[in-house]
Amino acid sequence: MDFDCNKARGDSSSANSSCIVSEGTLIQARAFTLNEKAQHRNNLGTLNNQKCSYGSLSDPKKNVETSDDETTSKCDPRCFTDLPAALVCEVLERLDPKELGIVSCVSTLLHSLATDHQGWKRFYCERWGLPNPPVTLNGPLVPGGTADWKSWKTLFVERELRSKSFMGRFSVDVLRDHSEDVRTVFLLASANLIFTGGEDSVIRMWDMKEGLLVDKSRQLCCTIRAIAADTGLLVTAGTNAFIHCWRAVEGHSYPFRISGNGTDQNSGFRLRGHEGPVACLALDSLRIFSGSWDMTVRVWDRSEMKCVQKLMHADWVWSVAPHGNTVASTAGRDAYVWDIRSGELQNVIPNAHLGRAYSLVRTHLTNMLFTGGEDGAIHLFNVSEVSDDEDIKPAATWMPHTGPVHSLAFEYPWLVSASSDGRIALIDLRKLLTPQHSSKHSFKVKKFDPSSIEPAQRMLHGFGCDLFSVAIGADRIVCGGEDGVVKVWNFSEALEIEKRAQALRSMRKENRMRRKKAQVEMNANGRRSEHFLVAMKRNQLKGDKNVTWHNKRAVDNKVKS
Repeated sequence: MDFDCNKARGDSSSANSSCIVSEGTLIQARAFTLNEKAQHRNNLGTLNNQKCSYGSLSDPKKNVETSDDETTSKCDPRCFTDLPAALVCEVLERLDPKELGIVSCVSTLLHSLATDHQGWKRFYCERWGLPNPPVTLNGPLVPGGTADWKSWKTLFVERELRSKSFMGRFSVDVLRDHSEDVRTVFLLASANLIFTGGEDSVIRMWDMKEGLLVDKSRQLCCTIRAIAADTGLLVTAGTNAFIHCWRAVEGHSYPFRISGNGTDQNSGFRLRGHEGPVACLALDSLRIFSGSWDMTVRVWDRSEMKCVQKLMHADWVWSVAPHGNTVASTAGRDAYVWDIRSGELQNVIPNAHLGRAYSLVRTHLTNMLFTGGEDGAIHLFNVSEVSDDEDIKPAATWMPHTGPVHSLAFEYPWLVSASSDGRIALIDLRKLLTPQHSSKHSFKVKKFDPSSIEPAQRMLHGFGCDLFSVAIGADRIVCGGEDGVVKVWNFSEALEIEKRAQALRSMRKENRMRRKKAQVEMNANGRRSEHFLVAMKRNQLKGDKNVTWHNKRAVDNKVKS
């Protein structure tokens, strides 16, 4: 009989596995209701008892009398979790974050599999890239590691919740110390630092949370036009064609000592090579990218601090954006995509704007380019599936500004732009970019009617001057302009409100589930909730013995008064 039962179980498992792997049955693998759960537990209990009886020789006649049909009926109850864990994880790999979160609420086993699933790391990196490790007093953590040993699911949920705060309340902090126009700002969220520079030739470092000036450099004798930084290196450049660099210093409350005082004078140095003003900078883990008005983009090796690649353009270079082994740039009114290893040109977007293309940003793990130009337009270009014979057309276009777009910043799902009209536009791309699980590319652009594109979801005002640079990250939007001040929009209050609202919703949902579970248990025991309600109505005083005491106390208070 053991052989027959296993054979029956084997037949059912093969049939079930072939059905469950298909998409149609995956949709049918819905969460059990509580009644079905109770029935499923009873069936499993019966099946276990039957297995025990097979193993014992106390009643062999009873075992012999059990028919094959009866055994098959008791072995039939199967569910999605009976599959091997590897196969279950393969099925979970096909789900999006919302579906994976729903599956984790079905059972304890699925909760453990869905919570520890590596899909959360992929979801996070698709949207925001690898998290930058926070800087500590003993130096940064291991690059690519998770902060505070948090799971990838926790990091994803926190970042997704933070992205919703940019539509809520905010407060504006004004940082005043520059004497002339602020040409560039950079937000290093992992170190809670803001770097600013402009026409007064001084780099300033601000504490993001406190809004205080913590350090500033000496006069660099040029207009600062570009700043880039990570946890190990700070680079700036301007009109004197040099790239000024500072390495991170351990043992201090802040990673950089840009003033050069004390024993840290060797942390600063220069890179020489450009023959004109440097207008843009970018970093990755291995290289430094610089674009100049000498019509070149230079690639520098971070370990040797030497120029290893020189990419020639036909006009002044205004912006660069690296991505893996490629780097995108804008020069004049055109946009380019270069292969860093070979130095060859991969794609050209001619006449991307009616006028100069001032700004450029790219998303993580995808080939989407966002450009802003002198015509006040913001274009989205998809360069992942383009042949050599066709021109690249904008996949989407926005016109939120009445003046040139000088700067763009991107943090999923928000695209932020700053313009000479004194306004900042926030564009939500959540509906436009969709995950693509089966393709080698992580995201694709939905097919849509260009006339149905949603406008900017939010416009931030408050400037009556040109805005030259903008940055986004860590519940903040930082911007600088020609009035010499740096404004910081702080959305942390909106994040706290959203967290409290989410906690309240979770509490209400948990209470509803508890009431539903209690009612199901009462129905399973043959009782009805109406009986308890009638008993409570008849024995109200017995249910609450303090009612009479409260009434007497109220009467005593009236007599005393």
